[in-house]
Amino acid sequence: MPALVNYSGDDDFFIRKNSIELGRLCSISSQADVYWPPHKRVRISAPFLFRETDFEQNKQPSINDLPGECIFEIFKRLPSGRERSLCACVSKRWLRLLSSIRKGEYRSSNVVKENIDSVSYAIETISSNENGGYLTRCLEGKKATDVRLAAVAVGTSGRSGLGKLSIRGSNSSCGVTNFGLSSIARGCPSLKSLSLWNVPHVGDVGLYEIAKECHLLEKLDLCQCPAVSSKGLIAIAENCLNLTALRIESCPKIGNESLQAVGKLCPKLQSISIKDCPLVGDHGVSSLFSLASSVLSKVKLEGLKISDFSLSVIGYYGKSVTNLMLSGLGNVSEKGFWVMGNAQGLQKLVSLMITSCRGLTDVSLEAMGKGCANLKQMCLRSCRFVSDDGLLAFSKAQGSLECLQLEECNKVTQSGIIGFLSNCGLKSLALVKCMGIRDISLDTPLSSPCNSLKSLSVKNCPGFGTASLAMVGNLCPQLQHVDLSGLYGITDAGLLPLLESCKEGLAKVNLSGCLNLTDEIVLALTRLHGGTVELLNLDGCRRITDASLVAVADNCVFLNDLDVSRCAISDSGVAALSHAEQLNLQVVSFSGCLGVSNKSMPFLKQLGKTLVGLNLQHCNSISARTVELLVESLWRCDILF
Repeated sequence: MPALVNYSGDDDFFIRKNSIELGRLCSISSQADVYWPPHKRVRISAPFLFRETDFEQNKQPSINDLPGECIFEIFKRLPSGRERSLCACVSKRWLRLLSSIRKGEYRSSNVVKENIDSVSYAIETISSNENGGYLTRCLEGKKATDVRLAAVAVGTSGRSGLGKLSIRGSNSSCGVTNFGLSSIARGCPSLKSLSLWNVPHVGDVGLYEIAKECHLLEKLDLCQCPAVSSKGLIAIAENCLNLTALRIESCPKIGNESLQAVGKLCPKLQSISIKDCPLVGDHGVSSLFSLASSVLSKVKLEGLKISDFSLSVIGYYGKSVTNLMLSGLGNVSEKGFWVMGNAQGLQKLVSLMITSCRGLTDVSLEAMGKGCANLKQMCLRSCRFVSDDGLLAFSKAQGSLECLQLEECNKVTQSGIIGFLSNCGLKSLALVKCMGIRDISLDTPLSSPCNSLKSLSVKNCPGFGTASLAMVGNLCPQLQHVDLSGLYGITDAGLLPLLESCKEGLAKVNLSGCLNLTDEIVLALTRLHGGTVELLNLDGCRRITDASLVAVADNCVFLNDLDVSRCAISDSGVAALSHAEQLNLQVVSFSGCLGVSNKSMPFLKQLGKTLVGLNLQHCNSISARTVELLVESLWRCDILF
């Protein structure tokens, strides 16, 4: 033993004559840890050769040595989705092979109800009533790759397949291609909704596969898909006869022939939206309406090079259209809108929105009023040729309109608004950035009150002032919702007559951006409407102080949403709110209130017993530690800081 311990000889490894021993040693060197002294080398006096048969005898067999065709056949016989998902995690090669198998090609003997987790690449399942209870996946940005799509296809194939897929922002070099979309097509034949946004590497080949396998497809959304042409959309139309909704936006290769195929082959089409597609013209739009007019109800045409002919066809064949949106149609003239209205085909039209169409004039607007007998909602934006005369003529011809929104219609004045309210039983009126409205004194007495108007919204109309408010108060005594945001010119004296004339009691009041209002108007509001007001927005009213919060705490019984952002509010005002026993606030915003500090913490905790939302952004007097304590205490409340 001492001789063994004190042995000082060389540490060299001696080579035996039997080369098989060395072969075995080499074969395990990659699998086992073997001690190799760092300061010695094997001394080989003469070269020697290893026989190929020696390695073949000791080489471990691997399934990866099999051809892809054999592994493919093995995978087709996997009994359930769990085994497929586990195999997909082994390597990209296995994942690629599994994703190439169509769902109907699996030869499982037993159909087992699956309740497994998908592979790690897949995104969490979202199931809700809105999605009809089927599986949903949404891949965005860097997460949108072919590998993830293949994993989704394999992981969901065992759970009745994927029902809805959204791919957004896959414009990188490793983004989604036709291969990834083909994997979805083969693994998820039950796909009902497909949305592709900004996927430049997906073209007609991917849509071919979807059309070939996913015959249950109902909704297709293509946005910024430059590689998709009419051929791909025609394939969808020929194979997906259940298509009900189609949206095409910024697809430069999709033209008229694809819309003709959709109109002819998709009898269930209900909704169509086409935006900024330069190859789409009159032939595509007109054929779509003339062939699919039986059930087509929602139509949106924006930024297209269509002419009066298309609007004429819509007027004649749009007998089922209920919602119509036309925007940026620069080639359509007054004649097109006039014919569309006089054609009398839009009898079921309920909602109409027209934006930046120079062809809409007073004459064509009157024709639309005569031809759309059941119109309930109308929105006109940037229609610079519509004036008071057109509004008056429309109101006399149209007796069913309930909601009207005018935005940037600068030829409309106060006289046109009064005349419209006098002739039409409106329930809601919204005026946004209408610079033609000016405070003028009317020589003629106002006509009979408009008792039907319940909601009035006047935003960013600088000419709407004291006289206009008094006029609205006298003309519309049944108001319940008032939105005067951005009217920095109105004062307490100007707003008070409107508050006093509202007989039913205001429920929602938005005065954000009204810089000249003071506590006096809030005191009057709480005194007159404290028993009915539910929402009060005073954002940016910098002259509002704690006195307003005291009045709110004392009088507003049903208030649940309060916004006093950027007001002169301090800790005393917060304390007044917290001490009000009858208040049941759910959402409160103190954003930008520099007077609210850490001293308000116990008051905020008291308010938080009923709150679900609290905004403390830009409250620089509140420390981060205080917010952390509030978050721990008010765990039911969503706190913004």
